[in-house]
Amino acid sequence: MCGIYGIYNSPNAAVDAFYGLYALQHRGQEGAGIVTSDYDEEKKKTVFRSHRDFGLVSEVFHDKKIFETLKGASAIGHTRYSTTGSSLSAQNIQPFSVNYKSGHLALGHNGNLTNVRTLRKTLSQQGVIFQATSDSEIILHLIARSPAPTVLEQVYDALVQVQGAYSLTILTDKGLIAARDPLGFRPLSLGIKKHKEKNGKKHKPSYIVASETCAFDINSAKYEREVAPGEIVLIDDETLETGETKSLFLPKSARKARCIFEYVYFSRPDSVIFDESVDKVRRKLGKNLSHEAGVKPKDDEKYVTVISVPDSSNTAALGFVTESNKHGLPSRLELGLIRNHYVGRTFIQPGEGDRELKVRSKYNVVRGVLKNRRVVVVDDSIVRGTTSKMLVSLLHEAHPKEIHLRITSPPITNPCFYGMDFPTRDKLIAHQLGGDVEKIRAELGVDSLSYLSLKGLLNSVPKYDDEHGSYCTACFSGDYPVAVDDATTEKDENDD
Repeated sequence: MCGIYGIYNSPNAAVDAFYGLYALQHRGQEGAGIVTSDYDEEKKKTVFRSHRDFGLVSEVFHDKKIFETLKGASAIGHTRYSTTGSSLSAQNIQPFSVNYKSGHLALGHNGNLTNVRTLRKTLSQQGVIFQATSDSEIILHLIARSPAPTVLEQVYDALVQVQGAYSLTILTDKGLIAARDPLGFRPLSLGIKKHKEKNGKKHKPSYIVASETCAFDINSAKYEREVAPGEIVLIDDETLETGETKSLFLPKSARKARCIFEYVYFSRPDSVIFDESVDKVRRKLGKNLSHEAGVKPKDDEKYVTVISVPDSSNTAALGFVTESNKHGLPSRLELGLIRNHYVGRTFIQPGEGDRELKVRSKYNVVRGVLKNRRVVVVDDSIVRGTTSKMLVSLLHEAHPKEIHLRITSPPITNPCFYGMDFPTRDKLIAHQLGGDVEKIRAELGVDSLSYLSLKGLLNSVPKYDDEHGSYCTACFSGDYPVAVDDATTEKDENDD
């Protein structure tokens, strides 16, 4: 999934980028990097400076001296979650940066290209040497090889050649470019940070682009708008003077394919993505799940105990309980699972062994809440089943009477080729067990299991006026909005 961030015209661009990435840490934990653009008065030229490494944002930028070297009024940053390209290779940590005929260029990419093999083969035959195994590097080479006179047009030339999912931040010698694929798979937003007068002098605003608006909030910036699907936005000194960005638009797609899983799991609830509050959508998910699969108390019970799997399911559980109480299913929300916030998201750990190892250290049960109770557990999804199975085992240790698992999305039966880390069917528990919910229930060890229907999911998300569809639901439905014939169906040997 990755988190991308870009800022133009800031007195502390690298520091702002650090905090922006810190807010986007949930989108990737394997590595992080920042590239800054600074005009060197002595050398009379623009200089790019970068720092990238493995680890969390706070680990990569733990030394304050790093920010003394990352000078400049503009920066882009990236926090990595690998879907193509080895997670063990330092060369795959972004942002990537190059020096080419038009100056310097740095790029941060969120998404997956689906025609990467064809493009890589063509470029290799033309003599291009690749430094990384990530598909993102291909975009840099395509920009550098464009004969167009301006960087904005060079980016356009490159992006009409690629297919799949991409949201991009691109730093140049004289500007910041943000771009989104024509189907709009991944979120990308534009914000503005206004500065107070200092010593009677006004400071022009900073322009920010980020995967999620929570990265604006941490820097006291205001959300302006979504970068439109297919839009390539240029922010430069002229933007600072006029308050207007320049845009080119890629050829229009007949449909849109916003990743519906962003609402289900990946984005933070305090963010706005696809121009809608994530919290609002998650509450609707819980409400619709209550209508489809609410649990009625037994005769000796005043209410059913409902717990969420923190943190991505918290607001969905609130919606579930609120709606259950409205239609005659007395429910009470309790904190039955406590999450250790110093342990990263288990789902996005690159190795299966690492994922299993961290589940028990990530969650602990509140025994007094669960003992001798019928418990409804609200969770957002079941992907491989590893985390769910271990969670259920933990819950059983607290000796509840029954455990009823409720999922705010349909069964995941298909691989994703657009940026989620479940690219092969054999890792998906719903595929392994033929989509049989009863078999999945038995495998997980719960008393009942219900998923939200695809119809219920679609009724929970905002509606758009797109002609032939608004969302990508391929992982649930098998309806792929972009051909995946050239996509990597099995990871390469050197990949995660």
